[in-house]
Amino acid sequence: MSDQHELARRTPKFDPGQILATPGAIVAIEFARASAVELLRRHLSGDWGDLDDADKRLNDEALTTDGRILSAYTLADGQKVWIITEADRSATTILTPDEY
Repeated sequence: MSDQHELARRTPKFDPGQILATPGAIVAIEFARASAVELLRRHLSGDWGDLDDADKRLNDEALTTDGRILSAYTLADGQKVWIITEADRSATTILTPDEY
């Protein structure tokens, strides 16, 4: 991997604000032996996860229009985790869909 590609992969596309996680998300991530830091890195770098193309385009637009950004990831055990950054970039929350 080139140094330029690695830098782009690590450079956040937006400010997450305060980072929060719900109890259900913490349990799901730990149970699946996943990394909350890696999921957050993916979200901040523009890897929106398991969204359809229309929702990915909305996220891409939200980068410049200050809209809400949602990423969805399926963990190794099948559990789903969402990461939502508020439109005003005040907070980013990791949660499970049933906690929304």
